[in-house]
Amino acid sequence: MPEDQASAGTDPSSLVRPRAVAVISGIVAAEATALLGTAAWYGFQLATGAPVMSFWGAVFTLALLLAFASWLYAVAVFLFRGFRWPRAGALVAQLFVLTIGFPTLTGGLPAAGAAMLIPAATAIVLLFDKRVIRFASRAASAPPAL
Repeated sequence: MPEDQASAGTDPSSLVRPRAVAVISGIVAAEATALLGTAAWYGFQLATGAPVMSFWGAVFTLALLLAFASWLYAVAVFLFRGFRWPRAGALVAQLFVLTIGFPTLTGGLPAAGAAMLIPAATAIVLLFDKRVIRFASRAASAPPAL
């Protein structure tokens, strides 16, 4: 083992990205893509003159959709790269999805609700996997903390 790795307290096996990290990143990226698609549809409806209560309120909602999609893409990328902070962001996003998915499931749209709940529950379980925690919390000479 090279000296710089020994002094940092890491071994080469701890630098291997767990499959669960890739799965979580994929789930979060898919959610971001769905949100971006929703923003595109919302923007198209806004541009074609769909009736709205407040035009500027609708523009603000569109900006929020785009900002949240961008944030989710950042969470997915930085979690995949091994940074520490995206675990919290991914957890918060999954809790938001659960709060929308459960009423959707029980409100008469079971397919849409299940499409939200199953990936969110999977991501939450995997976020607390010891290999994911170890990968995102590993000590190194230059920690990937942003």
